[in-house]
Amino acid sequence: MPDCEISFDISRIDFRATSDLLMASYWGAGRNDEFHRRAFANSFCVGAYLDGKQVGFGRAITDRVVFAYLADIIIWPEHRGQGIGLRLVQALIDHTELRTVSHWSLSTSDAHGVYEKLGFKASTDGRYMRLDRIPQ
Repeated sequence: MPDCEISFDISRIDFRATSDLLMASYWGAGRNDEFHRRAFANSFCVGAYLDGKQVGFGRAITDRVVFAYLADIIIWPEHRGQGIGLRLVQALIDHTELRTVSHWSLSTSDAHGVYEKLGFKASTDGRYMRLDRIPQ
């Protein structure tokens, strides 16, 4: 695993690279820069860096007390499979401002194994509900 730096300083985020990569992802299709500006500003964001260059991004949508939803966890393609995503998510979960959060959730189509390593489990208890709608 490379020695990556994790930073919660949003001013270090390479907005252009991050927004472009998210818009190219399967979950970010249809988004735009304005969407990302608003989403980042209203989230607890984190970046992963190798030699000062950003190689990962993630955010938690949270009240910082009880609930947090992981979103837009993404590692630059050439750096995937090296454990950077695990470190990035672990840093969010362990952050001092989020330590009281008892309910973490997320949605993924392809990274179940990554999140299972951190203790996440598929929800099959029938309690969780979801509303999908087209924003207006």
